[in-house]
Amino acid sequence: MSESVAEAVARQRQYIAGGTMSINRAITPPKLFVRAEGAYLWDDSGRRYFDYHAGFAPYLFGHADKEVDDAVIAAIRSGASLIGAGTMPWEADLAEMLVEAVPGIEQLQLTSTGSEAVSYALRLARAHTGRDKVVIMQGGYNGWADYVSYNLMDPAAVVGSHEPGTEYAPRVTTAGIPKVIDETVKVIEYNDLAAAEAVLSKGDIAAIILEPVLQNVGIVKPQPGYLEGLREICDRTGTVLIFDEVKTGFRHALGGYQEIAGVTPDLCTFGKAVANGYPLGVVGGKQEIMALCNDPDPKRRVVIAGTYNGHPVNVAAAKASISRLMNRREEVYGELERLGARLQAGFEAIFAERNYATTFARQGSAFTLYFMDHAPVNWQDIALNNDNERDLAYRRAMIEAGVFHFPAATKQSSISLAHTDDDIDQTIEITADVVRALG
Repeated sequence: MSESVAEAVARQRQYIAGGTMSINRAITPPKLFVRAEGAYLWDDSGRRYFDYHAGFAPYLFGHADKEVDDAVIAAIRSGASLIGAGTMPWEADLAEMLVEAVPGIEQLQLTSTGSEAVSYALRLARAHTGRDKVVIMQGGYNGWADYVSYNLMDPAAVVGSHEPGTEYAPRVTTAGIPKVIDETVKVIEYNDLAAAEAVLSKGDIAAIILEPVLQNVGIVKPQPGYLEGLREICDRTGTVLIFDEVKTGFRHALGGYQEIAGVTPDLCTFGKAVANGYPLGVVGGKQEIMALCNDPDPKRRVVIAGTYNGHPVNVAAAKASISRLMNRREEVYGELERLGARLQAGFEAIFAERNYATTFARQGSAFTLYFMDHAPVNWQDIALNNDNERDLAYRRAMIEAGVFHFPAATKQSSISLAHTDDDIDQTIEITADVVRALG
């Protein structure tokens, strides 16, 4: 007889520190998911869920996509292996594809995760500029490394007293960060050009890093002129502009969100959708910066290393994913936009009849339902205006009804190419029932 969810959770907590292999996966009430395919998840009881969490959004084509998995299986059967010496041809194949696809990549390095890619991008920026300080965004997420684990989502009491145009005092979100790093991190609000100007104009900032669309806290889009303004300030102050496209990359456009915005960063990072769920990260950018990885001057050389960088299995998945986007670009993104618009229309019709405010924010296949009366411009706006209690109650009720959105207020949801019109329509019907029941 299989163990119950409670027994499984107890066993996990006994042997796994924190109970999950990534602490931000923990959910309440606990669920024991055992299988995923296409647009669906199954729990240990055999119940199927429509999946809009998609493992924090890497599954652009859906879980266990046949084209991607076939490429991986072929790579394994071909004898491709982790050789760990010299360069393997599949690495160059993928690098060439990514340079062709992404405006901001002239050269690149591969990593195993987005967090590693971000860490290396910041190291490159510090070496390139000779400066130590970095600027990050309140409400953003750029991985779990020391330089970016600050001020992810300050509570309403803190942000409510914050004046626009100024920086926040760094507040670590994890123990174990050396105090000296606190002194090198500056935190500002997204979409606040005045704050960026005030901090960067001092001339001591190595890099400013941001998600070009703030997707850690839903879908917060750049205001007109914001990304262009950052580009101008960075050019003027000698600051490296880094777009963290781990979530936006390849989900919204083949060239990343930078292609949509028409703003080219100095460095950019990718992960998640680049390999449709296989573990691979990318850090790339201007040749003059990336070349530091092998600079002849050892004092300028920026070391990057990783036993699994360019692993043939993950590279095969990425090559299959990027090739598919290149060959069927309009078909893929057109279908994702159509499905996203269909879901949005259905949701907006449902919530138009409620006596409380909601706003459906969407960028292509990524979306969030905010429980507030307008689309937010930054984290301060969300912290002060979103009804988190109603948001969380809605998400948990949807899970119990068979639609899985991650049960944390304002978290982004995603549509994959595996979703069908029928999936979307059934989701809308279930949502209508849940909303009526919640009142």
